Amino acid sequence: MDSRARWRAFAAPALTLLALVAGGVLRWRQLAEWAHLAWMVGLAVTGLPIAARTLLGALRGTFAADLVATLAIVASLALGEPFAGLVVVLMQTGGEALEHWAEGRASAAVRELEAAAPRIAHRRVGDRVEDVPVDALAPGDALLLRPGELVPCDAVVTDGRSDVDVSRLTGEPVPVRAVAGVPLPQGAVNGLAPLELRATAPAASSQYARIVELVRTAQASKAPIQRLADVVATWFTPLTLLVCVVAWAASGDPTRALAVLVVATPCPLILAVPVAIIGGVNRAARRQVIVRHGGALEALSRVTVVAFDKTGTLTVGRPRVQAVDAHPPWTRETVLRLAGAVETGSSHLLARTLVEAAHETVGVLPAARDVHESPGDGVRGHVEGHDLLVGSRGFLAGRGVPMPSTLADHAGLAAHVAIDGRYAATVVYADEVRAGVPAVMRRLEALGARRTLLLSGDRQANASAVAADVGIAEALGDLSPADKVREVKRLVAAGERVLMVGDGTNDAPALAAATVGIALASGHAGVTAETADAVILVDDVSRVADAVAIGQRTMRVARQSVAWGLGLSAAAMVVAAAGRLPPAAGALVQEAIDIAVILNAVRAAGGGRSAARRE
Repeated sequence: MDSRARWRAFAAPALTLLALVAGGVLRWRQLAEWAHLAWMVGLAVTGLPIAARTLLGALRGTFAADLVATLAIVASLALGEPFAGLVVVLMQTGGEALEHWAEGRASAAVRELEAAAPRIAHRRVGDRVEDVPVDALAPGDALLLRPGELVPCDAVVTDGRSDVDVSRLTGEPVPVRAVAGVPLPQGAVNGLAPLELRATAPAASSQYARIVELVRTAQASKAPIQRLADVVATWFTPLTLLVCVVAWAASGDPTRALAVLVVATPCPLILAVPVAIIGGVNRAARRQVIVRHGGALEALSRVTVVAFDKTGTLTVGRPRVQAVDAHPPWTRETVLRLAGAVETGSSHLLARTLVEAAHETVGVLPAARDVHESPGDGVRGHVEGHDLLVGSRGFLAGRGVPMPSTLADHAGLAAHVAIDGRYAATVVYADEVRAGVPAVMRRLEALGARRTLLLSGDRQANASAVAADVGIAEALGDLSPADKVREVKRLVAAGERVLMVGDGTNDAPALAAATVGIALASGHAGVTAETADAVILVDDVSRVADAVAIGQRTMRVARQSVAWGLGLSAAAMVVAAAGRLPPAAGALVQEAIDIAVILNAVRAAGGGRSAARRE
């Protein structure tokens, strides 16, 4: 919330309190008429805007919790009972200010996406390279992509070799080996070698632009969360009006109707929920979960389906060495020691992972010499008198190494090793599942999630394997960002309340389309965090279950506060309808009820880590 909105939210309760204090001072100085005037002016200034806003909402068909409060304000002005009306205004505007404070700032997801998009491209014109805005690109343009730069539009490689990181767009944990003929999506990040590209689509219709539009449309079509206060108001408000009519008709005294309105003003609804939500937001923050608005806590408390991205969410997002299939006479340890030595100087992600596994297995690695890397294919070098080749199947075959006919296809998550011109081993990689994920799934089920599923841009085989490891029955792979959105929307349309958890740019549209979205932002927050309703700041997926538990506890405390507050208000309504409670006294009684409600709602902030895990 910006400074102007914050000022507007807190100005009304401040002015109301000032009017109450000014009138009280005048009455203390025996200036009753002036006190009455001060309160009437204060009520008109602060109360009429509330009445106008409620009337406009009613004309639009909005039936909210502040209808009774508005009737009490108008009746107080009409019957000359400004003190009671000002107390109602104070509670109404104070509750709204608390709610605004709890909601925090609005998401800037689309702006963040657009800001992160490529801006400049290097276009070849004859022998020259000129920098042009990406909007000026057209299909067929020849482009130069330098190391570390973003692909400016959807394009195909025409020359060069490099590794290109597409993980935030597709969910693939392993960089794409970019060689001639390989298509690259806009927004992918080039590795350490330059590439020549040919544009295949304008920037405005490339994949990154489609993701931006997906986020925009998902946010626009997302149904607003119905507030607990408005749900309860649908039956409490008609009941209040019925009691008012009966009290007035039976006594002929409109003041009794005003007294009923004053004590029935749903301040427990107006105050209890935002106070409990503020407590829940603070409680979540202590668990490093940043909840952007109160509606997210309400939605978390009612989740029935939890959908997870795979790469970077359920897995660490970086492959590890899963197995080394050594061909006799070579052993696993020898292959790791020799291959790790020659891979030490490589920039490829799989090479760095292999070196780490070699260090863990054999310790110090020997020195390699005459190392030569072919970006995107493999590496060659000499170690302890042996000629080493480490890379793709094609890299080894192209250098005269015969490959076994029985060699399994590892879907690209593998590197092959040749020693002295003969095949020696295959190093198989897998994306490492985060520790404790199966326990998180069991806890979510205990918290009421009927289904958990995996939505991934990675290959179906990889997605299914990870799902089986962590205890998720349903896994969908090979999904584009649009596919994820369609699946989430299908679940929402079927009546499910969907929690989507992700961490990459390709997850942003699905997070926006879900009932509530949580981003894991410890590694790279970016647009995913901006799109989400809640953000986990630490590298711990168990905080997803914590967030659901905190949402449930927050709303449980809020409902308890509302129930007790409305019960006391209903009892006071009976007394007021009988003529035993004048409006001014009724306002003070309502204040006492509000204080009791607030004290109970504050319990939502209580407890720490152990309490959160018990929920």
